[in-house]
Amino acid sequence: MKNRTKTMTMMMAMLGVGIGMVFGIAQNVHAQDGSKIAFDRNGEIYVMNADGSNQVNLTNNTAADIQPSFSLDGSKIAFISGRDDGNREIYVMNADGSGQTRLTNNTAVEDEPSFSADGTKIAFTSFSDGNAEIYVMNADGSNQTRLTNNSAFDFGPSFSPDGTNIAFTSDRDGNFDIYVMNADGSNPTRLTSVLALNLNPSFSPDGTKIAFGSNRDGPSDIYVMNADGSNQTRLTNDPAFDSQPSFSPDGTKIAFRSNRDGNDEIYVMNEDGSNQTNISNNPASDGPPSWGGSPDADGDGVLDADDVCPGTVLPEDQPLGLLKNRFYANEFGDFIDAGGTFSGITVADTGGCSGIQIIEGAGLGLGHRKFGITRGALLDWIAALP
Repeated sequence: MKNRTKTMTMMMAMLGVGIGMVFGIAQNVHAQDGSKIAFDRNGEIYVMNADGSNQVNLTNNTAADIQPSFSLDGSKIAFISGRDDGNREIYVMNADGSGQTRLTNNTAVEDEPSFSADGTKIAFTSFSDGNAEIYVMNADGSNQTRLTNNSAFDFGPSFSPDGTNIAFTSDRDGNFDIYVMNADGSNPTRLTSVLALNLNPSFSPDGTKIAFGSNRDGPSDIYVMNADGSNQTRLTNDPAFDSQPSFSPDGTKIAFRSNRDGNDEIYVMNEDGSNQTNISNNPASDGPPSWGGSPDADGDGVLDADDVCPGTVLPEDQPLGLLKNRFYANEFGDFIDAGGTFSGITVADTGGCSGIQIIEGAGLGLGHRKFGITRGALLDWIAALP
């Protein structure tokens, strides 16, 4: 085990990439484009607007806080910290930095949290079995379950948008390649087969593409491929180290980490690799980006379809099915209104924007019609839940 770890460390050193950078977060975050990008800087978690403006420190802790991962709806950020006992553990906080809560409690190192699309699960890397393995747990830290069971290093998980698959990196076949497996850990399938480091997979919002980092043609560049591994295409071509891509919520852009300006910065480019732009512009080292959004991304005061799918054909003021898992009492969508009365909920697939769902309400004399929910009303309902 020590020899394997030493060998891996030497490989990363040869590439100019630290272990923390390689085991950086592999994101799958989708909400309205232009909302927020989370990243770490000098051991703190920051967020900024997608153009790099309004950079805000969320953690302000003497310990190292790194590897942020936004939830799909932009309301939570998972991250790594050693604040309680010096060991790297997974924490979660609200998107404004409040409510910082420890989720794992293990003597081994935990790394690379990644939310599922519905926000109910977090995949992560753990060394609790002596080598890097992929685990999954509920978003509150319960039911921690090992998904891979291999003597190799399995790390860097990223959920597919529909939650059925997890992409990750493994050296189980002798080289660090991108794999995909079912969300329960079954049927692992190798997607890349190039003698190089292929790392940090990130699904596109529609699930058809996977971006990743690789040193196959130079120090390290960003590549993209179809979700089945076909059509692997180089997007960046720079003598610096470009790594750890994260798709924007609408899939039109990719954020990534690069040291082309002399230190690690966050860059954004179009999905085809054009218009590569430094957006962090800071003398400090800026860590891996995680592109997330706001529950009310378009600022209209309503949590509706346009917050995740701009220009949707749906009428305005239709809440999303993804909120059901966060704000309602059970998977069938039962909730309590501000007056304490139960109202039935049904969920219908719109078939648009990657199958985003809307919520329809029945009861309270409303019949069976679609309706909008403001954030304030949602908070009222949360407070009233039994």
